[in-house]
Amino acid sequence: MESAEGRPVDLGKPSGPSLRPTPMLLQGQDYFFRSPDTSLDFQERMFRADLVADEPGDPMPCVLVLARAADMEMNELSLALAEHDIRMVRIDADRCQDLALTIYTDTPLIEFQHWLLRPVLVWRRHFDITALPVDPTTVHGAYVREQWQAVANWLACRDDWEQVNSVRTSEHLDRLTQLQGATEVGLRVPRTAVTTMPGRSRPGGGRCIVKTAGHHLLEPEPGALRGLFPQPLDIRRTGEAREPAPVLVQQYLDADQELRVFVVGDQAIGYRVQKLDPAQLWVDPESVVVEPAEIPEDLVERLLALCRRWRLDIAGFDLLGVGDDWVFLEVNVNCDWRWFEHRADCTEVSTAVHAWVRNRFEKLSASAAGGWGCW
Repeated sequence: MESAEGRPVDLGKPSGPSLRPTPMLLQGQDYFFRSPDTSLDFQERMFRADLVADEPGDPMPCVLVLARAADMEMNELSLALAEHDIRMVRIDADRCQDLALTIYTDTPLIEFQHWLLRPVLVWRRHFDITALPVDPTTVHGAYVREQWQAVANWLACRDDWEQVNSVRTSEHLDRLTQLQGATEVGLRVPRTAVTTMPGRSRPGGGRCIVKTAGHHLLEPEPGALRGLFPQPLDIRRTGEAREPAPVLVQQYLDADQELRVFVVGDQAIGYRVQKLDPAQLWVDPESVVVEPAEIPEDLVERLLALCRRWRLDIAGFDLLGVGDDWVFLEVNVNCDWRWFEHRADCTEVSTAVHAWVRNRFEKLSASAAGGWGCW
């Protein structure tokens, strides 16, 4: 995703005819970037340019990805799979209008452009309906969003092909559900309140952080994303003001270290992250220090237990080391790892993800090969 210059806007004053105060997580958030809709996918470019010969025969097995054009992790995966002659196709939310697509309901096949394909493995990542380049306030825009929302949800949870991560679980894996699950496997979690009156909440009795209950990025205009990053709770600014929607108020913990741990299958790959405040990862990424870190075996076991519980194959966990405790913050199902690798000067997660997808595809293809002829 490309960065774009955004001018700071004073969002702290009441606005609009009702003079309601601006929600807390929109105050002082001047982070902005525009997501490009140009595809850099290697396989897509090769097939569109007719540089790959069509071979007659049974439907070609493939990996189907639902993402958006700027998903660089999937661009790299496309190239890695091509090296092993594994077909990958993608449906991007910001490029899916006018797509020649037919999905069969009685057989696990799709017609994509002019190719007949059999998805073996489906991975829904950044296919966000807000990325569709339509105006949702018009009948046409609302219609397009509604249809793609329904079809994308169905594509990513059909029983006759496999998924990377279970959408039936991960779609509803909100932060509060995450905290409960982490507690049940023996991880400590911050004291947390869900409230529309953050100024009256003090979970833990000391300093607190205000967080979004939903995504960290807001996309009111397709391709234009703004941040909803954690902010310190400041009673002097919030007072008794009510928020228009519930937010999370969470106990602030002084940590000895912060970890990002990527789980890929049964592997756990860790990075130690050093930053001054929660939003620095997005607003000043060049000042964040990232280095590879060994993950204690007992922590690995708990994270793998959570992945089994939530049916996650590839995910990123954020944790704090506080004394002898590991504190769970959240798990990111649509985790992006290339930035961490770049900062730490390594490619261990990419290598693990590419190998996991390839091995899973080959195993599924081998087990199902005998049945393809009947389709």
